[in-house]
Amino acid sequence: MLRILYVLYTWLIFVPVFLVLTFITAVITIVGCLLGGRKIFAYYPGMIWSRLTCYLALCPVKVKGREHIRKGQSYIFVANHQGAFDIFSIYGFLGVPVKWMMKASLANIPFVGAACRAAGFIFVDHSIVKTAARSVEEAEAAIKEGASIIVFPEASRTYDGKMIRFKKGAFQMAVDQQLSVIPITLNGPYKVLPIGSLNLRCHRMEMIIHPPLSSGEVDPSPRSLQEFADRTQAIIASTLWEEFK
Repeated sequence: MLRILYVLYTWLIFVPVFLVLTFITAVITIVGCLLGGRKIFAYYPGMIWSRLTCYLALCPVKVKGREHIRKGQSYIFVANHQGAFDIFSIYGFLGVPVKWMMKASLANIPFVGAACRAAGFIFVDHSIVKTAARSVEEAEAAIKEGASIIVFPEASRTYDGKMIRFKKGAFQMAVDQQLSVIPITLNGPYKVLPIGSLNLRCHRMEMIIHPPLSSGEVDPSPRSLQEFADRTQAIIASTLWEEFK
C-alpha cells in the first residue's frame, strides 16, 4: 500500500514540482552567470535545487566527514557512481562549491545543459581523444582559478550497485596540479533510482567524506597513477554498505 502511495506521489507531485524547480534553477543560473555572478550562481541555485530534490523525494541524506574539507582549498573529489541521485547528494550536501566533470551527452538536456555551460562545468567525451584531452585542460584551468573538481572515475553509473575499476584521469589531474584527492563513498542512490529505471524509490542515502590523500609523492607514470586510483577506490569501498561490496 505504501509503495502504491509513493508511486502516486512521485508522478502526481514529485515529477511536476521537480521539472518546475529544474527550469527555474537553470534560468537563474544562466542569467546570474551571464551577468557576471558565476562565483555565486554556479553553485548556490544548484545546491538548493539538489537539496530540495532529495527532500521532495523523501530521501534523507546523512553526511559524515565534512571536517576533512578545509575551506578555501581546492581538491579533486572522487566518488563511486551508484545512480542519478549521486549528483543531488553531492551537490546538495557536500558543503563546498565544485565544478563537475560530466558526460558530454548531458549538454543536450534542455536548459540544464545550458546552465551547466554557463556555470563553467566541464563536459567530457571519452570517445574522442582530442576532446577528452581538452576537457582535462579546462578542468585544470578551473583549478588554477581556485575551483575544486568532482569526478566519477568509473565514468558511468553502476548496473548492480558495485564499483568497476577507476580510470586514471582524475588522479592525473591531481598529480599535475599537486592537489589532494578526497574520496567520497555514496550509499543508497542505487536504491533510489538505479540506471535504466524510472521508478523512484523512497530510501535513505549516505555520503561519507574521507580524509584527503596527498598526490605530492605520486609518480606520474601510468602504473603509479593506476595504483593511486586503486588505493582511492579501496578506501571508498571500505565504507560501502555490505550489499555493494
